[in-house]
Amino acid sequence: MPDLEVVSYRPDPSEFAWTFGGVRPVRSIRPGTVLEVWTEDAFGGRVRGPDDLVTRVIEFPFVNPQTGPFYVEGAEPGDTIAVHFVSIMPSRDYAASSTIPFFGALTATGPIHTASLQDPLEERVWIYEVDRASWTVTYRASRGDYSVVLPMDPMHGTVGVAPASFEARSSLVPDAHGGNMDTPEMRAGVTCYLGVKVEGALLSLGDGHCRQGEGESCGVAVEAAMDTVVIVDLIKGVATPWPRLESDDYIMSTGSARPLEDAFRISQVDLVGWLAGQYGLELLDAYQLLTQVSEAPVANVCDPNYTFVTKVRKQYLPSVAAYGGIHAQLREQASGYSSAR
Repeated sequence: MPDLEVVSYRPDPSEFAWTFGGVRPVRSIRPGTVLEVWTEDAFGGRVRGPDDLVTRVIEFPFVNPQTGPFYVEGAEPGDTIAVHFVSIMPSRDYAASSTIPFFGALTATGPIHTASLQDPLEERVWIYEVDRASWTVTYRASRGDYSVVLPMDPMHGTVGVAPASFEARSSLVPDAHGGNMDTPEMRAGVTCYLGVKVEGALLSLGDGHCRQGEGESCGVAVEAAMDTVVIVDLIKGVATPWPRLESDDYIMSTGSARPLEDAFRISQVDLVGWLAGQYGLELLDAYQLLTQVSEAPVANVCDPNYTFVTKVRKQYLPSVAAYGGIHAQLREQASGYSSAR
């Protein structure tokens, strides 16, 4: 890989970041760098069996430990960083999920958000067997003998940069900086575009999931530590208001807010703006096309902000390469990296 600079980084637990912003960078990287990183699971590796109840083994708010942040040389506010996911591989032969009192889409979430007089949800832990050879995880009911083998679809729940204006946001919170978006679309082969808010961008990632259903209803996916490879590049002078994603077949915009319809509106408005900007459509023409061809999967309905994704197939769009075709360039670099391993 003569043209690719590779940086490997495995954090010590003392080096985890728990916020986006307010954390000193762990490494400085040049645009175009391949990052080989290890990320711990959302529980900090402390949930290993059914008796490791989350509220016993974790001191809140120390959830979703992040690997990073990485200072991207030359990144300034008004730029965009492109984070291409080359591979996401579970690093252990098990993963965990849980129900947590006052957390999730189908229960009261305490006095701040969805208050009610109901009792807290019973806390349980499910341990999933991870088979990297067959690329599956096995669900086993905690009551009864039912089990089912599910295909793996690894993703990262949290990917983000430091927010603007000296803010530090919890690694549980998604917003315009990215963060805990919890979208299954954040998988290998996808490029994530993040608007730079501070000098160096300060990119962090974590919260690996072996798989997750849309919405992440109980608030906890199949949580796993990950060995992940990304290529990080820089797009100068191009702003990205909300996190965007690009795959070979789709462009996607995210929106994070409460209530859920505001998250939906943000993702839709951002994609209309993308079509009216880089794709050259007039605003209402873009709105009309989006209305007829968009798909809108729910990412999460459990975090402090909810996240919606709006996606459009490239086949319906003008023949324009988004962000100057950087996704295709990064795909080619990823192929070169993989071939040289």
